Amino acid sequence: MKYYVISGEASGDLHGGNLLKAIQQNDPHAQFRCWGGEKMQAQGATIVKHYRELAFMGFVEVIQNLPIILSNISFCKKDIESFQPDALILIDYPGFNLRIAKWAKSKGFKVIYYISPTVWAWKENRVKLMRECIDLMLVILPFEEAFYKERWNWKVEYVGHPLLQAVDDFTPHGPAFSDKPVVAVLPGSRKQEISVKLPVMLKVSEQFPEFHFVIAMAPGMDEQFYQSFTSAHPNVSCVSGRTYDLLHAAKAAMVTSGTATLETALFNVPQVVCYRGGAVSFQIAKWLVNVKYISLVNLILDRPVVKELIQYDMNEANLLQEMKRLLHDSSYCNTMKNDYATLREMLTSGGNASAKAASLIAEFLSR
Repeated sequence: MKYYVISGEASGDLHGGNLLKAIQQNDPHAQFRCWGGEKMQAQGATIVKHYRELAFMGFVEVIQNLPIILSNISFCKKDIESFQPDALILIDYPGFNLRIAKWAKSKGFKVIYYISPTVWAWKENRVKLMRECIDLMLVILPFEEAFYKERWNWKVEYVGHPLLQAVDDFTPHGPAFSDKPVVAVLPGSRKQEISVKLPVMLKVSEQFPEFHFVIAMAPGMDEQFYQSFTSAHPNVSCVSGRTYDLLHAAKAAMVTSGTATLETALFNVPQVVCYRGGAVSFQIAKWLVNVKYISLVNLILDRPVVKELIQYDMNEANLLQEMKRLLHDSSYCNTMKNDYATLREMLTSGGNASAKAASLIAEFLSR
């Protein structure tokens, strides 16, 4: 069968790559045409557009790049019609993907959505459209199945979280990062967010010369971009394509909110979550978003397991205080790790997410 797959971020490419691999177990002759990156490409997919061309963060940034976004939507529709897939698989990236889903449904394409938009946090009214244009909805967070059933009377399929399998399948490789204990620095995947947060993180690193801080570079990002920040910091280095090796080796981590917070927890690394966006975008988000936490760890467990430093709280003094606890307070770290164990238990209940999703997709298409 022919599958057209759309993801707009590095995490979507990761989960998409694992999903494509699982689909091929059921459909060895599958053809994939994708918006994604290297992970999907490694599974034999033809990449139409790389997610680096699609990543716009925040309300203001989206408005500024609206002509590009609209052009991409128009191009995508034409490309889908030309390819004539048996199924359209949309991975997260709701601002773009829900527009494509509505159009695709009107054209008679089968629409599968993998990894729900965070409608439980904001824009819940999107669910009405989603029910109308999505044929099969696959969710990855334990509370999402109940959310859709209880609030919208919509049966969706919980498949478990795909990161669990990705982490469990990982085998460390490559040289050691340093003779010193390592601290992982995961500052995000977009230049604009990295430019805001990384200088604060590096300033704090100066207070811990006995540790080596290693920055996980975003896929495809130019190393010179990072060197413009790190050149004055001798206990800091960068690494590309080895984020899991880094987390496996790390004593602690400074992490941007998002998928990375969950990856860090699954590697059992004590962490502090950092977020700072544009001032206008943050104020709009603060007004619209209806969640208590920004990290997946805290959201899933519904309590403050990891410290979140958000916007103006993400400053040198607060980050320094938290890093002292992560690096020198074993009791604090052990409590966090115990909570991580509970988190892992909750996610394990769903099984192998990629395999389960692929099986449900095959079953749906066979009907």
